[in-house]
Amino acid sequence: MVRANGAVSLRELARVVQTSEVTVRRDVRALEAEGLLDRRHGGAVLPGGFTRESGFPQKSHLATAEKTAIADVAASLVDEGEAIVVGAGTTTQELARRLARVPGLTVVTNSLLVAQALAHANRVEVVMTGGTLRGSNYALVGSGAEQSLQGLRVSRAFLSGSGLTAERGLSTSNMLSASVDRALVQAAAEVVVLADHTKLGTDTMFQTVPTDVITRLVTDEPPSHDERALTELQALADQGVQIAVAGTGAHGGEHHPPGGRPRRDLPLPGQRGRMPGGGQFRGGPGGPLGADVLAPERTARVADMRRR
Repeated sequence: MVRANGAVSLRELARVVQTSEVTVRRDVRALEAEGLLDRRHGGAVLPGGFTRESGFPQKSHLATAEKTAIADVAASLVDEGEAIVVGAGTTTQELARRLARVPGLTVVTNSLLVAQALAHANRVEVVMTGGTLRGSNYALVGSGAEQSLQGLRVSRAFLSGSGLTAERGLSTSNMLSASVDRALVQAAAEVVVLADHTKLGTDTMFQTVPTDVITRLVTDEPPSHDERALTELQALADQGVQIAVAGTGAHGGEHHPPGGRPRRDLPLPGQRGRMPGGGQFRGGPGGPLGADVLAPERTARVADMRRR
């Protein structure tokens, strides 16, 4: 199934083979040890290293709850009447669905999926870039897309990607997509990266946003055993990235529904507090990650894991 589709969810695997997700998860772990696939949160994909990129149908089935929670928090950052840019991706598509209820908003995008999500929002103006359609992710790329962004200035850009590390920042597997994302960044005063925890610590071929350009990261809470993601969050916080951790049902967090957005109450670098939408932020270097980004009840467990 993975070879045929590029990716598959544990739930779908369990349904097809008529067994439990626990059993499927154990078998997927064994297949990963043999190098036959790579595990992702809630599913599995073909092993790809730096060059392979899953298409939209595969990505849309991975980490769906996390993407929903991330989109809720990200939408709470947007005020009425703002002008923003939104890049391509399944997480930004979820964000766009929530932005449809923000009056007076102007959204510039190279994503057909983002534009489609906003197509019937009567109080939102959508501006599409030019360019050549890239069918795997329904995005407009190439020189036409980049040239249409020249001279543009908006308050912030919301971007996703294939991987995020403190060393290189946000990256993607496709050169054309990376080039357009860099043009989107140039148009924005602030850059907000949307990335679920499965992308933390993953490095792909083409850098799109260096770490020192990222203003905020909206992510979900990594599992306690995912030391790579926890370490990467700490390193990003140490470099001054403000981090918002979205709560999911699996972790007992909460988020505001679309349309019930609170006003923004964002920190200056170095400040600490709680983000709208149920997340927590960390701005500026210094201090343990667990005390600022992760839920308080998990701080002791994270510290204990690091000592081991």
